[in-house]
Amino acid sequence: MKKVLVLGAGLVCRPLVRYLLEQCGFQVTVASRTVSKADALVAGHPSGRTMALLTEDLGKLEALVRDHDLAISLLPAPQHPVVAELCVRHKKHMVTTSYISPKMKTLDGPARDAGVTLLNEIGVDPGIDHMSAMRIIHDVERRGGQVVSFKSYCGGLPAPEANDNPWGYKFSWAPRGVCTAGKNAAKFLEHGKIVDIPGPELFLNNHPVPVEGVPEHKELEGYPNRDSLSYIDVYGLKGMETMFRGTLRYPGWSACLKKVVDIGFLDESPATYPAGMTFAQWTATFIKANTTGQLREQVAKHFKVDAKANFLDRWEWLGLFSSDPLPITGKPTTALDILATRMEQKMQYKPGERDMLVLMHKFVARFPGNVAAGAPAGRGTREERISSTMIDFGIPHGDTSMARTVSLPAAIGTKLILTGAIKDTGVHAPVRPSIYNPVLDELATMNIRCVEKTEK
Repeated sequence: MKKVLVLGAGLVCRPLVRYLLEQCGFQVTVASRTVSKADALVAGHPSGRTMALLTEDLGKLEALVRDHDLAISLLPAPQHPVVAELCVRHKKHMVTTSYISPKMKTLDGPARDAGVTLLNEIGVDPGIDHMSAMRIIHDVERRGGQVVSFKSYCGGLPAPEANDNPWGYKFSWAPRGVCTAGKNAAKFLEHGKIVDIPGPELFLNNHPVPVEGVPEHKELEGYPNRDSLSYIDVYGLKGMETMFRGTLRYPGWSACLKKVVDIGFLDESPATYPAGMTFAQWTATFIKANTTGQLREQVAKHFKVDAKANFLDRWEWLGLFSSDPLPITGKPTTALDILATRMEQKMQYKPGERDMLVLMHKFVARFPGNVAAGAPAGRGTREERISSTMIDFGIPHGDTSMARTVSLPAAIGTKLILTGAIKDTGVHAPVRPSIYNPVLDELATMNIRCVEKTEK
């Protein structure tokens, strides 16, 4: 029986653990800082076990890696290379749903020498976005064409009927991760011009994105996601005119988050707040206000906006002007952690509510004239506009869409590695047919699929 180590027991882990136990028959160990969360995932399955693990305990972590055939790291992204180095050392495979970091890239050669696979970016974004895009790109190339424009958007959101708070957002994955993503710089290519966005200006670069199939909404809001240019090489594209990867939210998110960034709520400098400190007192410190009286108006004056501004409605609903006590006091923390904890308290899904995952690709593919059916050889060119859209909803009282679309690709990738169907060694993202075809095909049997349309 193959033995899989799952590191982490967060919001997206349950479908992965149940798949490995029930569909694959693997022996699964879930190791987490909080054992009760791991116990809930295993739910008494005879092939599952749990244990407490602090990732700082490298000796225990190494022993666990050594005793399993594959490790799935669902830990915070900076910890993946630590796990990967241990896997290479003991010739064990590894799977993550996170981006390939520069540190992870350095392990490609050692992993090949050790004969192990380090499969990264096999979640939804990154993950399903890569795989569904590469299937279309390779089909265009097979037909003699060239992709010259690629725009991709992805967002996890409340389903329209559950979108009942002013922020237009609820958490189906780690709140701290959502907050820290708001500090990322971004880079993309638009009509042949490189656009470089510094982190503090990320949310200024938003635009409406038309969508089909989202009830009650004709458009969402998109903004850039990290460095899109790096995927020109990852996807094997040349001669690109436009390359853009973005995040989707309900309208108004970017304007609110820009003010969150500007005031300093995402600061990660160590801070200790006294017991009994209220959110109003905390917020007042960021604008150097001497009193919490009429705090909303003072914040409006700080930003030189009307006190009826929409972002202030969102902050007031979250309790940032309230007398509620801070969730973390008397010990070192950060402003970002205070905000993320408050968001987690207030922006949760209620029992039975659904989340929604929207993934959209838009391609422009160019073909020589002689490729078109019936066209005289060498005459002109033709273009195809190809769209690929996935709209997936969570299961009421069951798994969220975010959990399914993040963790099931990783679970399927794990199975393919341990059964020998994936033989590629080294550091990989799922951009090869040998990886993306079987994963996408199995996801389709679970009704997780993209719908494609082509206009010529």
